[in-house]
Amino acid sequence: MSTFRHLAIVALASVCAACATTGNSDSAAAAPQTAGAGEVPADAIVGTPAPGSKFTRLTIGMDIQAVQQVMDRVPDRQHSYESGKRWIPFYFGNDARRMQVLYKGQGCLIFADGNAWGAGGGELIRIEHDASGACYQP
Repeated sequence: MSTFRHLAIVALASVCAACATTGNSDSAAAAPQTAGAGEVPADAIVGTPAPGSKFTRLTIGMDIQAVQQVMDRVPDRQHSYESGKRWIPFYFGNDARRMQVLYKGQGCLIFADGNAWGAGGGELIRIEHDASGACYQP
């Protein structure tokens, strides 16, 4: 085998290994590396729910449509922004963009909003119980 092929195989293996070991570096919804399957990261749910809040029926990992069914309405405000993962070379996860939504009187929700090319996303990654709406940062 030629030297070029050997170098190409080593480079490809290095990139695959780096992609497999890249952890969450974005602190807004970073899951600790020790969280097991089915466990909710400690910082994924913030605050105390308002009495009678529909947010108590939400779970991390729900998609946008399921959240809107539980809430029985669309959000009052929303915006999308890039996460720090947008700039990780060869990052193909669904968290390069995020979407924050506000439900007045309930709080804010943050969704993984897809990769750098617009695919994927729509998964609830953070619930902020804040009836005042101060959690919403446009």
